[in-house]
Amino acid sequence: MARRRAVGPRRSTDAGRERPGPGRAFSLAAPRFQMKLALRDRTLDLAEPVVMGVLNVTPDSFSDGGLYAGVDAAVARGERMAEEGAAIVDVGGESTRPGAAPVTAEEEIRRVVPVIERLVARIRAAVSVDTSKPEVMRAAVAAGASMVNDVRALRLPGALEAAAGCGVAVCLMHMQGEPATMQVRPDYARVVAEVREFLASRARACAAAGIARERICVDPGIGFGKTPAHNLALLANLAALGADGLPVLVGVSRKSLVGIITGRAPEDRLAGSVAFAALAVAQGASIVRAHDVAATLDAVRVAIALRRAGTGDS
Repeated sequence: MARRRAVGPRRSTDAGRERPGPGRAFSLAAPRFQMKLALRDRTLDLAEPVVMGVLNVTPDSFSDGGLYAGVDAAVARGERMAEEGAAIVDVGGESTRPGAAPVTAEEEIRRVVPVIERLVARIRAAVSVDTSKPEVMRAAVAAGASMVNDVRALRLPGALEAAAGCGVAVCLMHMQGEPATMQVRPDYARVVAEVREFLASRARACAAAGIARERICVDPGIGFGKTPAHNLALLANLAALGADGLPVLVGVSRKSLVGIITGRAPEDRLAGSVAFAALAVAQGASIVRAHDVAATLDAVRVAIALRRAGTGDS
């Protein structure tokens, strides 16, 4: 009688080996994530994935820095994203690209608040603020933002309390290190397991602070303290990353991962970005964060159609 080989937990520093089992990679079967996200002023239906538009009102973001630093240009861009089908427009006033220098809360507020105020008055899409600072969160919510998207997962002093007190939805992102140094030597034993546990622990911290479960989504932080192999392992295992079934937000748009694979500059990474958007949805992403809303929404719709066909819902 053949002996059964004992199977124990794998431990490897090679992130590229941490993959789903046979037949699971890029499955079109819909994972069981939470199908709604409660924002401050509405509930976002996630039965079908949606697109979040990236609106950087900064002079130094990696892809569009300086293009929308003026209020009029930023508002026009946000309106265009809403017209193209963005469910959320995410306004950020501080670049978090690798090596980015921090800005003060006062400067961040000066950049984002006028844009948020005007967008809330003009578009039907929800408006979120991309920030880690509690002062900016409060100012943005007072201006009309209904969600906080935080690359530090509400870990700065006072951030958790600010988000809880504002009654908004939150996106908790994983980042190893800080923007200035995060890409120096990213290191994990098992990247998928470690990122999942971090997101689950931050979701528990939110619950303890009084943030309702239906207000929480999570983001693996593609490109934030990860090598290309780490990023690909996470994207191939999104179904494992929804901490306790929470919605997963993914942002790969124009990032260096796309450039490494395709050899293209940020402004020429549309095709690679929308390919990743479709594959992320196939793997279970509920929200796709993107610079190019119309093209990304097309890719998301294609992935949804295939998923329906695969599950017999068509």
